[in-house]
Amino acid sequence: MNVARGTAAGEAAAKETAASETAVYTHGHHESVLRSHRWRTAENSAAYLIGELRPGMRVLDVGCGPGTITADLAELVAPGGRVTAVDAAEDVLVQARAYAGERGLGDAVSFATADVHALDFPDASFDVVHAHQVLQHVGDPVQALREMRRVCRPGGIVAARDADYAAMTWHPAAPGLDDWLDLYRRVARANGGEPDAGRHLRAWARRAGFTDVTSSATAWCFATPEETAWWSTLWADRTQASAYAAVATRGGHTTAADLAAVADAWHAWGAHPDAWFSVLNAEILCRV
Repeated sequence: MNVARGTAAGEAAAKETAASETAVYTHGHHESVLRSHRWRTAENSAAYLIGELRPGMRVLDVGCGPGTITADLAELVAPGGRVTAVDAAEDVLVQARAYAGERGLGDAVSFATADVHALDFPDASFDVVHAHQVLQHVGDPVQALREMRRVCRPGGIVAARDADYAAMTWHPAAPGLDDWLDLYRRVARANGGEPDAGRHLRAWARRAGFTDVTSSATAWCFATPEETAWWSTLWADRTQASAYAAVATRGGHTTAADLAAVADAWHAWGAHPDAWFSVLNAEILCRV
């Protein structure tokens, strides 16, 4: 996709930062990862934004993944609205396009590959720019927010939501899950990301030039036997079968045997009758 850039300054900034992007997406797109991504909806993952959406709005959904939130956003800005959804991985966009087709969204949604550090859109192209669980995985989250701000019209909104891994908590205590959290945070940082992104969102937004930032936090909570079984199984599978497992072992952070032990710990914890897990997510609404 080649859309004329809005300003020479924007082109210069993009060229300067694009070459410095070295972050690797820690999770990859294994089925165990997409299992959790497909669970996400506007209601459970973007409720803080819903009240700002109106029919006819133009929305950019950055890092759309399999497109479940994207489809909800498109319905929330109908009639007359349009969502442009972008992701760095073409393979997951195939799934997102198919899902949008299943929802009957037609021309209300379009998809393209993109790098959030250098978006191929003119200045002020969108009323709302949204990113869910994206900034924790990019090499320069402040530059990403600058680009999101650039393509948002004056008076529009840039919205972002990210988990904070260090703030995740669970019961009962499980040393194997402690090992999982320590390992995940080390691997994510080695990949160039920031797993505790949630607590940084407001500061990153201010560094990106936003002066009107509303911060909030909400949590995903897995508390029923069905929910904890689902959550523990997908993380056990992800620990051994996803791109994360390959990166963790190739990088010398762990061994296959240790990953197997972590997966076993997930299964054991998930089967406990008192199992409970909470994921803290921070959110920002930035007025342009």
